[in-house]
Amino acid sequence: MLHDRVLVAVDSEAGERRSSGGILIPATAEMGGKRLAWSKVISVGANVRTVEVDDRVLFDPEDKAEVEVHGKVYVVMRERDIHAVAADRLGDSPTGLYL
Repeated sequence: MLHDRVLVAVDSEAGERRSSGGILIPATAEMGGKRLAWSKVISVGANVRTVEVDDRVLFDPEDKAEVEVHGKVYVVMRERDIHAVAADRLGDSPTGLYL
């Protein structure tokens, strides 16, 4: 990766999901408002400062550039487009997140 770019693996959509109250939400249900997505970092450019390989990042899937490599779909984005980082190395944080 070059400069401030981050390559992430697209998480496969689980389809059905459960709400915090335990209600089953079918895959065909429409979500109101924006929904951010978590993905695993595969590679980072030389100028990326806050993200490392194997971190999980939160980003807006509406603002993504997809690329297919050897049959797998990845997303390329700028570091500034990442909303949050989740990593084990952030152990001193009560949430494990770097926001």
